[in-house]
Amino acid sequence: GGVFAWLFIIQAVLIGTLFLAANYYLWCGMGRSEGAHRYNPYIKYIAAVIVGSFLVWFTPHTLVLTNQELMSLGGPYHKYLGPLGIMPAKNTAVNLMILFTSLSFLYYRRSNKTATVSWVKAGNALQVALFTVGIINILILGIYYGYFTNTVYKVAASIPQVLTTLVVIILSTVLDSAIYKGSTEVAPLKWGRVPDRAQYALFLLAVAFTWLMGLMGYIRSGIRQHWHVTDVFRDNSPDAFTPTLGYAANVVSVAVILFMAIVMFVFWLSQISSRKTEITGYWKE
Repeated sequence: GGVFAWLFIIQAVLIGTLFLAANYYLWCGMGRSEGAHRYNPYIKYIAAVIVGSFLVWFTPHTLVLTNQELMSLGGPYHKYLGPLGIMPAKNTAVNLMILFTSLSFLYYRRSNKTATVSWVKAGNALQVALFTVGIINILILGIYYGYFTNTVYKVAASIPQVLTTLVVIILSTVLDSAIYKGSTEVAPLKWGRVPDRAQYALFLLAVAFTWLMGLMGYIRSGIRQHWHVTDVFRDNSPDAFTPTLGYAANVVSVAVILFMAIVMFVFWLSQISSRKTEITGYWKE
């Protein structure tokens, strides 16, 4: 509940959009490689995990309800989905999304490469074990310590979750670089095979990120309320108030449109300046 309830739901949807768009662009980018077919069967499982984590990520704990809906439901918490709205579930979901996004990047990175080292099978097995142990650890920390222990462990469990994600990403990247050191190309890249919808995903990524940053700025300003420094330095100006969510969303949306228009204008100018022109003048005559 609260004044920012819907805004945090919008924030969660936009963050999920960033992950989905980034992964989709990587998957489409693999289409230019002849060796991508080796990893295509795994994409659907990565997509299932990311979508499932996204659904958990934006599931609210306290629903935004009218009085009639509140009476009909019997309370502000959903009977089955309520446990997915607290932070242990959110932390678990976002760490899994980050981890599987890094896995998508590893597939994208190696899609047109053939490893030449003698220990490639052992290296791949070590990577699989690394991701498996990391995922199990994240799930145990999120489920057991998040739901079956006291609040101290529940809050503290988020730190080893993040550390697990970072360790898995760093070690798997270092290991992947060692496996594919001196690798050969499967075939020359086929430029132009990436579908047009990948560019829409890339554009959506830019818009969602810009809009998200604007809305988060509104949250920061709104939580600050009428204080420059909470309980120390009060803001006594006539504009020291929190605008409504609808008004703020309209202002941020207009700012995003203007920003993207300026960016497109800059790219358009760069295209004009890069066009080849025939030099004429007295020095050529």
